[in-house]
Amino acid sequence: MKKSDIKIMPMYFEKYIELIEDIELTDALSKFSPDILDKEMLKNIGDKVYAPDKWSVKEIIQHLIDSERVFNYRSLRFARNDKTILPGYEENEFAIQSKANKRSIDDLLNEYKTARKSTIDLFKSFDDTMLQREGNCFSKDISVLALGFVMAGHLLHHSNVIKEKYMNLK
Repeated sequence: MKKSDIKIMPMYFEKYIELIEDIELTDALSKFSPDILDKEMLKNIGDKVYAPDKWSVKEIIQHLIDSERVFNYRSLRFARNDKTILPGYEENEFAIQSKANKRSIDDLLNEYKTARKSTIDLFKSFDDTMLQREGNCFSKDISVLALGFVMAGHLLHHSNVIKEKYMNLK
């Protein structure tokens, strides 16, 4: 299914979905994969931040991995027609507890690629009925299809932030 098949654009998450063109979901997840991140640029930036209390690029990659897993969990619950309202998660606490800055860029990117492959496989297993199912997370109604596009757009959003705010820190 394509982005245009999303019946109701979810509040808050639309900023990520809007970044993706109207293509098939699995194509979007493949096109906007961890491979769009410039590994050498990330290594050159290292642990630098552009302002106090901002995440390093390693913490951003870990955030993308953690978010991917949280969004997959939500997607699976909703695809299986689970009506439980799911809570949000504290992304800043996740970042602090992740110890991402002790890891290498290569290690983080390899983990992210593995997580994204799992995402693609999960979404390939969903039929159209499952993709259109909705649930509530973070006090927002969202469909499984929209969650898939959020993951593609979330990566693109953070890739843009890295290019705009971190690139000059090399």
